[in-house]
Amino acid sequence: MAAQKYYKLIFVGGVSVGSFLAGSYTEKNKIWDKLLNFGVPIFTTVSAATAFSPAVSPESNVSRVSEIMKYGFPGMDNVRSFDDFVLSYDRRNRVAHWVFEHLTAEKVKRNDNVDRTKCDFKPDESIHPFFRSLNSDYKGSGYDRGHLAAAGNHKQCQQHIEQTFYLSNMAPQVGVGFNRDAWNNLEKYVRKLTKVYTNVYCCTGPLYLPRKESDGKNYVKYEVIGANHVAVPTHFYKVVVGETKDGKLEMEAFVMPNQVIDSSVPLASFQVPPESIERAAGLLFFDNLARNKFSKINGKKT
Repeated sequence: MAAQKYYKLIFVGGVSVGSFLAGSYTEKNKIWDKLLNFGVPIFTTVSAATAFSPAVSPESNVSRVSEIMKYGFPGMDNVRSFDDFVLSYDRRNRVAHWVFEHLTAEKVKRNDNVDRTKCDFKPDESIHPFFRSLNSDYKGSGYDRGHLAAAGNHKQCQQHIEQTFYLSNMAPQVGVGFNRDAWNNLEKYVRKLTKVYTNVYCCTGPLYLPRKESDGKNYVKYEVIGANHVAVPTHFYKVVVGETKDGKLEMEAFVMPNQVIDSSVPLASFQVPPESIERAAGLLFFDNLARNKFSKINGKKT
């Protein structure tokens, strides 16, 4: 019964990563099979030396971008680099397609010289004004400005953490019960992985998943907020790769619904096959690595 409770949470309102009608926990594999019916777009393989648009200044560290994107870009739409993370911006929805980070124990450790309270949410002026999200869009919406690249992941210097507060790195998230709780717990879990692996690579982004309506047809519907019509994602994903000192690779993939999540639900309940996210998002994660290079995916040997 507990397992069924966890599973049904992902399908509240009929919205699901892998199916448009909720089933029992034992039907999980069948549901992912349905999601695989989404077509997968093919991106040309790109290297970390591919041209990109600096979001902060032309002096952005190209070698750092190469390090972050070592295993490939998920897609190449409006890619922007910051000092310590890289993102691809969705101009239509005013939310990033994906945000990519490279984390180590050194980068996420406590730093008394970094003060989050001095950080302000601010528009990303590297984005054309037509496609920018603004603080006014979030005001009175009932949604948090939820980080995609978590502020807690970027503590090496004040500038790094401040850059995570650009609105291009934000998405509307339910506050209590999600952004401040379940999603925050997932962010903390990713940081803890830096104690297990030498390098942790994390890709985060939104999903806009279909639901079955009363007429039996599937529709993609989502709220937009503010004068700029910032899209409210139905779900969010994280795809994480851990790399050991000897080059061993393991992957985990998570999808969470953008809603209040009971605190008793374990993170493992939100693990999904990475290809299900790829097909739904239209992206390819860690495309420079064949899946048989991973010793484990979601804790299972490949």
